[in-house]
Amino acid sequence: MQPRSRARTHLRLLPPAGEPPSLAAHVARYGRLPSLRGESAALISAVEASGLRGRGGAGFPTHLKLRAVAAGRAPIVVANGVEGEPASHKDSLLMRVNPHLVLDGAAAAAAAVGARRIMVAVGRTATSAQASLAGAIAERARAGGREQIDLFSVPDRFVAGEETALVQWLNGGPAKPTFTPPRPSERGVRGRPTLVQNVETLANIALVARNGAGWFRELGSQAEPGSLLVTLGGAVARPGITELETGILLGAALERCDGFTETPQALLVGGYFGTWVRASTALDAPLSEAGLRPLGASLGARSIAALPHTSCGVVESARLAFYLAGESAGQCGPCVFGLRAIADALAVIANCEAGSADALTRLRRIAPQVTGRGACAHPNGATRLVASALAVFSDEVAHHLAGHCSARSFETVLPIPATGTEWR
Repeated sequence: MQPRSRARTHLRLLPPAGEPPSLAAHVARYGRLPSLRGESAALISAVEASGLRGRGGAGFPTHLKLRAVAAGRAPIVVANGVEGEPASHKDSLLMRVNPHLVLDGAAAAAAAVGARRIMVAVGRTATSAQASLAGAIAERARAGGREQIDLFSVPDRFVAGEETALVQWLNGGPAKPTFTPPRPSERGVRGRPTLVQNVETLANIALVARNGAGWFRELGSQAEPGSLLVTLGGAVARPGITELETGILLGAALERCDGFTETPQALLVGGYFGTWVRASTALDAPLSEAGLRPLGASLGARSIAALPHTSCGVVESARLAFYLAGESAGQCGPCVFGLRAIADALAVIANCEAGSADALTRLRRIAPQVTGRGACAHPNGATRLVASALAVFSDEVAHHLAGHCSARSFETVLPIPATGTEWR
């Protein structure tokens, strides 16, 4: 879904509905990317002044990554469009409908850090995004573009888009996270300093390069300026992706989807590594890191899913726990055995089985032993989701312990793909 009114939604990243724009149409809309030769320090300073943070999940200040890589020798830029999060489709949409803006951002970032090679990584099943990017790369080459841009198709696993996993895959290994340090900015693809940057972040770099930091700050708050691409789903009338100014209230954001199909009991904020929050307290919260922090939530994967009152949050959370356990990279015991034990215990509760009380005790004992002990952030994200479910759906957990579920609908709300088996 794209915003219906440019004036209402301050459309910056998504072009009007239709086919991906040609290079000529793209330039007509945004203007030419200015020459950045000899202006790398100025561009990094402009990105710093803009307050742009990464749009891929962690929200790391973009200028710090740029400076770290620029200090190295013969760096590489990796545009990360690998969207393993099932609740988010924002990057796939952006690459499909506005590929030239993503490539402009990659070119600007390459100029800023002194890189000559750009690698664009996209999930294997995002075929429309791949085709759009391939066409845009070819069109730029015909127009005399000097950038060396290569397109890569990456396995569709939940952790494959994590930057060290992506670097390892580009180096010929499995798409699994690696221990750090060194970070990719120090030693990444082919052992060279590597800037791994989310494609939405790169698109915003292109906008800052054209329009400056002040223009970028015209939207959002002082601390968190700009706009966000957000996937809205669940019990909304018109699910999809929209562009929102940072700081908009969650309730107003969901109204962009023409409101709710049913009264929501909770929102899953930030994707499957995110946090369940009660709808009654969340709808008046600003869509920003600062606004979500009092709820114990964060922007994460930039997705919001509304759970209707007729559905069971315990059942939905058990489904997600099994999915996340299956997406383990298999590199450490806390993740391999701990997440499966958590998922098994939550399934006993979700199914109202005998022994649910013991399963709850076991779950609460195991979760703290898993958190913070994995080779990557996967166990932390999974346990965060489960912990928030136990808190937000505590009344429903009590119903399940008593042997019955209060849900009136058994249709599932949150999408879960078939778990793959290949890491190459």
